[in-house]
Amino acid sequence: QVQLVESGGGLVQVGDSLRLSCAASGLTFSTYSMAWFRHTPGEAREFVAVVSWRISSPKYADSVKGRFIISRDNAKKTVSLQMNSLKPEDTGVYYCAADRQYGRGSNVESDYVYWGQGTQVTVSS
Repeated sequence: QVQLVESGGGLVQVGDSLRLSCAASGLTFSTYSMAWFRHTPGEAREFVAVVSWRISSPKYADSVKGRFIISRDNAKKTVSLQMNSLKPEDTGVYYCAADRQYGRGSNVESDYVYWGQGTQVTVSS
């Protein structure tokens, strides 16, 4: 049984940093593309970042490029999202997702077969 469990969300101030983590189990972690999506108030769930062994570097949504860093530890089966210079528009529920297509590195929600339960991030001004 595949499980993705996010942690690290919380309430922060504008300009603060926060680090999200996702622990995976029940899958051959190193062969999956791992991504973060978020569901912000009033919007559809959107892509944030993805990391895959195949792509030369991680991919990011334009809205977070230069502020967020995605990384993975295949030995620990974890993927993290370091979020810096947080803005109120970063508020939302952040989801970890896994794509079994080897090395795809997709930013398309429907390509991801496994999802975590989400962790709330609130950025207060």
